[in-house]
Amino acid sequence: MIKYKNLVSGLITFSILVGTIITPIYAKSQAESEAVLAALEQAQSEEMHCLALNVYYEARGSNFADKVAVADVVINRTLDRRYPSSICGVVKDGYIPGKRVCQFSWYCDGKSDTPVDQDKWMEAQSIAFSMINFGDYRGITEGATHYHATYVDPFWASSLQMVGRIGAHIYYRWEQK
Repeated sequence: MIKYKNLVSGLITFSILVGTIITPIYAKSQAESEAVLAALEQAQSEEMHCLALNVYYEARGSNFADKVAVADVVINRTLDRRYPSSICGVVKDGYIPGKRVCQFSWYCDGKSDTPVDQDKWMEAQSIAFSMINFGDYRGITEGATHYHATYVDPFWASSLQMVGRIGAHIYYRWEQK
């Protein structure tokens, strides 16, 4: 079963690579087609932004492989029925205004979410773009859906299968049966 977002991403990528605008079957005019594709590109842009922010705030001080692994976990979660099916949904999962119950602590820490280090922000955006559009680096975590910094010991770690350590994080996945 192909998820809608994969179809959308493929359509946008194909349109960009071919350099043409594909008229959706249900569109009645070129203008409607362009409007549909503009909306799809906007949705993809938002997904890339959410992924880049997560890479930036979760791993900006770590090595490149760790940054890629953080992004891989977010994408792995979109493919797991236990989590939201969009990247932004995964990044914002658990958010309740005024409470600190987010999956990713930076999202609900009350601080500004505007990146300050422009070099690391550019790198995070590049990783997000490459992973979403071309599938680059996918699989580096071997299906991990969880990670934590090496200096913490979360209660949930013992209930998952450890995949390994990359940079400043330890990665886990649900038990393989």
